[in-house]
Amino acid sequence: ERATLTGHTETVFSVAFSPDGKTLVSGSVDRRVKLWDVATGKEIKTLTGHTGIVHSVAFSPDGKTVVSGGDDGSVRLWDVAAGKAVRTFGPQPRAILSVAFDPAGKMVAAGSFGAITLWDAATGNMVKTLKGDQSIYTVAFSPDGKTLASGGAAVELWSLGTGQPLKNLGIQAAIVNTVAFSPDGKTLASGSDDKTAKLLDIAALVK
Repeated sequence: ERATLTGHTETVFSVAFSPDGKTLVSGSVDRRVKLWDVATGKEIKTLTGHTGIVHSVAFSPDGKTVVSGGDDGSVRLWDVAAGKAVRTFGPQPRAILSVAFDPAGKMVAAGSFGAITLWDAATGNMVKTLKGDQSIYTVAFSPDGKTLASGGAAVELWSLGTGQPLKNLGIQAAIVNTVAFSPDGKTLASGSDDKTAKLLDIAALVK
C-alpha cells in the first residue's frame, strides 16, 4: 500500500484520477467531493454542495473540471483550481448514479433510474435524454465520442448521433456495475455482481 487518504466520514463510492495523474477526486456517502494530492496523499480541497450521497465523480479530459452526481438528483461541475461549483444540472427527479465526460470535454452524461441525460458542459443546456428500462449504474463514452455504453440490469450501446440504442444485450443474470472502452474503442469491458468481468467485441455487437 502506497498511501491511505483519510478525511471522508462515510463510505467512498467513487474515485478518479486527473489526466496528468497528479490529483485524485473522491465522492462519498458523506455528501462531499474531495480533491487529493497523489504525491503526498494530502487533501487539497473539499467541495460541498450536494445534499445527498455522491455516487459518481469524474475529471474532464483537460483536468480543469470535475463532474459529480448523487442522490439529490443534481449533476455538478466543479472548477478544480478554485474549488467551487461552476454549474449545476437538474435536479432530476431521481438519484444520479453515474457521470462521465465525453472525450472532447464538451458533454456530460448522467445515468439515473431509467434514463441517461446528456448535458452541454459549457451552457448547462440539456442535449437529449436516452430512455431505458433499467437503473443506469455506469456510463462510458467511446474514445471517438460517437457511442455511449451503459450498464445496470443490461449492457446497452447508444448512438450519440441519433440518440437511439445500437445494441441491448438483454437482462443480465447479475447487475452490471461498471463498463469501460479500450483505448482503441474496439472492446467493451463490463464488471458485474456475479464476480465476473466480460470483454465484448464492439464490431460483433453492432454489425
